[in-house]
Amino acid sequence: MAWADLVTIAPLAGAILVAAAIVVADMIRPGDRTAALIVSFAGLAIVAALTLLTGRTPADAFAGAYRVDALTTFLDLLFVSIVALTILFAPDYLEPRGLPVAEFAAVLVFAMTGAMLISASADLLVLFLGLELMVLPGYLLAGYAKHDALSTEGAIKYFLLGSFSSAIFLFGLAFIWGLSGSTRIADVAAHLSSMVSGSAPFSPGLAMGLAFLTTGVAFKIAAVPFHYWTPDAYQGSPTPITGYLSVGPKVGAFALILRLFVGALDPVKADWLVVIVVLAALTMTLGNLVALTQDNVKRMLAYSSIAHTGYMLVGLAAYAAGRIEGIEGLLYYAAAYTFMNLGAFAVVAALQRRPGVTSQLDTFAGLGRREPILGILMTLFMLSLTGIPPTAGFFAKFSVILPAIQAGGWLTALAVLAVLNAAAAAFYYLRVVVYMFMREPAGEADRSPHSSLVWTGLWATTVLTIVLGLFPGPLLAIVGDAARALP
Repeated sequence: MAWADLVTIAPLAGAILVAAAIVVADMIRPGDRTAALIVSFAGLAIVAALTLLTGRTPADAFAGAYRVDALTTFLDLLFVSIVALTILFAPDYLEPRGLPVAEFAAVLVFAMTGAMLISASADLLVLFLGLELMVLPGYLLAGYAKHDALSTEGAIKYFLLGSFSSAIFLFGLAFIWGLSGSTRIADVAAHLSSMVSGSAPFSPGLAMGLAFLTTGVAFKIAAVPFHYWTPDAYQGSPTPITGYLSVGPKVGAFALILRLFVGALDPVKADWLVVIVVLAALTMTLGNLVALTQDNVKRMLAYSSIAHTGYMLVGLAAYAAGRIEGIEGLLYYAAAYTFMNLGAFAVVAALQRRPGVTSQLDTFAGLGRREPILGILMTLFMLSLTGIPPTAGFFAKFSVILPAIQAGGWLTALAVLAVLNAAAAAFYYLRVVVYMFMREPAGEADRSPHSSLVWTGLWATTVLTIVLGLFPGPLLAIVGDAARALP
């Protein structure tokens, strides 16, 4: 390994060391959450600083298999933010249930290393390795409450369907590898370009490979009809982990889509455009329709997460139809969704800090009078998830719908469908607000205070949800650079 390679992978290597340091800190001071949290946050700050330093100059490592560019830097910082916020929200929920904080933080940071490897992948094998490194810790986290039958059931479903989807995805990679003769993303794109131009023979294996890849990726992002693992995995997992699963693996899977579909399969984007349009329409529509019928807020947010996947696919479809702004909108959506959805799950986790409290709608009854600040913050997150201006959620939807309209054709109909779905989503999001401010509480409320960690995370997500809606310019400039970094 050359010194230049080591410098290029410094953020990834730093993240691995942080995860190991958390484990060592827990071995030295078992059960001391303060030591584990100090190591976690200090380590994540160092990883963020290394990401910013290495991201100033685009570079390749390991003969071009690992690439650092503006997209890698943006995604890595987003992954660090997701993990840091999740660790802030988690201790108040985990400790009353006897679940160890240090192990949770270590597994979470290990998952982050897989996501960071995906964002920097310039090779199909590295891409698959990063995917597995990201999802394997996710299976552990889903079953973290091992004495809870719902958690175990959700973890088993997540593991089985996730494993099947990984195998299908690997079959697709093998077809593309066999067709192009290389695992480098640039080589695959060059071979497909020659095939499209007619200088290389067309192979039926390409269609087979595309079908396997699309199916595998659709499982990972929980697109309809490959979404069945999501509600059970989300409802059964401890609430802070549900919050992480709703954004971390989703953003990681879209990073994979960008590197694979936009990077390697760009020459045949006309062929996968139709599939993406159909997936987007089905995903946002079915996700919203089923969310309408849910009385459990965690399960409702799980189905709404499926719907948000559909909105993000609208941005990808707009790109495939010739609008680079679609990728910018997708990346902006990923950041906005991260903060508003983690904020919503943080409120749910705060309400469930006492064991035995459910996430049914009745739990939220009277919250606006019992804990006015918590009620107001939850209202803000619900409005943002709905897409009400001037929140981050409004501009996120605007940034994926506008390129679809500009692309024209069938994309215009897809944009109209996205607007109609956003209007339908208002019913189940605002129902939570109605329960908080217009219903009487069903029983005696838990009046124990929330920790400073929870409030720090809540205020951070609140500020970002407001600022990204009022002042989207700086983030738009960043995602613009990230989108243009793609080949």
